[in-house]
This record gives sequence, C-alpha cells and structure tokens, in this order.
Amino acid sequence: MGEERGSITLLCLTASSGVPLFCRSRGTPDKHQLPFSVIGSLNGVHMFGASLDVLLTAACTANTHVAWRVFHNSITLIILSSEEGASDFSLGRLLDNTFSAMVLILGLEELVNIRNIERLKKDLRACYKLIDSFLAPLERSGDLTQCVECVLLPHGAALQECLEAFAGAAKSRFGCMVARGRLALATEPWWQLAPQELLLLTWLVGSLPPHAARDYPVYLPHGSPTVPHRLLSCQLLPGLEVCLLCGPSPSLHTVETELVPRFWKPLLELLQACVSPQPLSLPHGATLPLGVLAFLLINREQRSSLSSVQPPGSGKEGLSPQCRAYALRHFYALVTAHYFPWEGSPGPAQESFLASFPHRAQHCYVVSTTHKAYAIHAPQHQLFLLLAPHVPTFALRPLATRALQCLTGDTTC
Repeated sequence: MGEERGSITLLCLTASSGVPLFCRSRGTPDKHQLPFSVIGSLNGVHMFGASLDVLLTAACTANTHVAWRVFHNSITLIILSSEEGASDFSLGRLLDNTFSAMVLILGLEELVNIRNIERLKKDLRACYKLIDSFLAPLERSGDLTQCVECVLLPHGAALQECLEAFAGAAKSRFGCMVARGRLALATEPWWQLAPQELLLLTWLVGSLPPHAARDYPVYLPHGSPTVPHRLLSCQLLPGLEVCLLCGPSPSLHTVETELVPRFWKPLLELLQACVSPQPLSLPHGATLPLGVLAFLLINREQRSSLSSVQPPGSGKEGLSPQCRAYALRHFYALVTAHYFPWEGSPGPAQESFLASFPHRAQHCYVVSTTHKAYAIHAPQHQLFLLLAPHVPTFALRPLATRALQCLTGDTTC
C-alpha cells in the first residue's frame, strides 16, 4: 500500500449560471484550475439531468469517482476523486463539510443570495485553509464520522473546573480547550452545539496558523447561520489553546491580558503536562489487547470520538501510521454506509440481503492480506479496530469485546 492515495479536485460553482467560484485540489501534478471545458461538461451534465427531473448525484469512470451536490439552489459543489476506495458516502461527507465550512466563515445569507460574484470569489478565499484541510491526506477521522475528535488530558478535573470559571468570568457559556487540533475539554453548553458545529470549530482552530490570540467571526451552520458570533482563542502553550464563543463583549484584549493570566497562569505546571507530541489516546490504566494496530471509538450520544493509529503497544511493524489511518477510514466508510448507519440520518442503501432483516448488524469484520478489521455496534458506542493479520479470525470478536471494555470501562459489553 503506497503513501500516495490519488488525487482529489473540488469545484464550487453558482447553481443558476454555472460560474466557477473556486477550484481546490490535492495530489495533482499542478494545482491550477481545471480547463473551463471540463468544468462546463461536469456542470452541464448535471443541469441537463435536472431539466429532465433526474437528480444526478454520483458517477464513476474507469479511474475517477465524481459526485455532485446542490445547496439551497444556489451553490453547486462537484468533487472528482481518483482515490482507491472512494465512495458515495465519503465524498458526500466531504461535500457537506465543504459547504458547512463556507457557511461557518461567510454565513448562509451571502451564499444563498449572491449579489456580486466577483466579491464572493474574493471572500471565499478565507475558506481555503479550512477546505484544504479536508482535502489533505488525513490521519484523523472527524471529517468522515461527523464526530468531534477528542484527546485525553492528565489532571482533567482541575482543568475542567478552571475552564468553567474562565468562561463564566468572560460571561460566556461556551468554552473549550483544544490540544493539537482535538477537543480536550468543553463546557456543557459547548457540547450542546450541533455535532457538525463541534467538528468545524475544532477543525478551524487547528487549521489556522499559530497565534497568541484571535478574534474570529463565525456563523454556526445549524444554530446561527445568518448572525455571527465571535470565536476568541488564546494560546496557553504551543499546541494548546483555550476558546470562547462570545457576543460583543468581552474584548480580546481583556481576555488575553486579564482573564488568561488570572485563571491559567497558576495551572502552568498542569498545562505543561498536557503538551505532548503523542496525545493520550487511552484512559488511565487501560491497555489494549495485543494485535490492535489502530482504533476508532465513537460515543454515539455525545457524537465524539477517540482514536489512534499507533496506540501504545501496537509497535511499528507492518502498516505505517498513514496506511493504518487510510485502512481504518475506508473500513469505517464501508461499515457505516452499509451496516451501521446513524439513526435518523439518510444514507446509501444497505446491502440488498439486509433489506428484509428486522434488525441491524451488531458486529462486522473484514480480512485482507495486510490487516484484519472488526467493528462493534453497541448501545452507547461504536468501535472500529484495525488488527494485525496474524490475529486468528475466530479470536476477533472476543478481542474486540475486550478492547471495547478497556476503552469504555463497561464490563457489560
């Protein structure tokens, strides 16, 4: 399995006239925009189908997977992927994330009621870093799972108490701590934001260049798509930031010079213990069974996830971390699209032989020459494991059950 997975090109056009707004790509020899004739053909076949009341959502050629999506009858997004294993499910998530990122930064009103195309093109440049982060080769999974990725911190109780006090002093109910682009701590109201908003806000903080403090206007795609909020972020240590969602007050200067020193300086030693090149991925005292190469644990109620492509004890033999991440993402997309769909969420049709079943699958596994994979659908969690190929197939289920118990502390699994 090579490190280069193929190319991805993302096109954004106006839905009414097909005017290109931007083109972003990854893995192509040059990053220039596609020829207008190609863009016109891709948009034209979609518009032709619409004129005949045919909704064209995806198509495949010998080496490319194409997907279309129109948002609010205003913006058309088209994606072309030559990645091995690209699917309607994964490309659909990418299209959703892209439009939501545009709403997060520009607001829905500017995207739905386009008054000046050239101005919109210029404004959309502010979205490029966030959109490009979704196109980059990923060792993360939040963009695919639509769950905010979390990381465990030592001394979490003391830091959580400080975060609550810090947010209260800033007269904000919404506060969080982000460690290396992953959510470490959050106030209860922050957890009540829509899952995609949790994902996008954390991803945005991780995609921005390091800075001591920021005052960034954001729109919440589900909660407040037309009225902006202020996202204040202050760097406590390199790779560790504290964030607030605020209204007109307080000022960034007040937060940076008064509140941060008052609440966080006394906890400097605890904060330094949180900064690690390898974030904690396992609960304290937990040890995964031998043979686990990577895992993805999803809390279905909280819509959060914990994952690692190189957990303690997994070793460095076999697949590289990049290959493990790719295999785990592909396994998640396969299982979620066909066997473990989220309740109440539309998705691709399940396998035909499942259509007549009165129940959903609770376990699923895949065997390949380079690894084995196993998934569990439990009442509170979903667990996706990547395992070494030497693990016996008959042992996958008990091993995965022990891993779920280890990660959740639930002995009833």
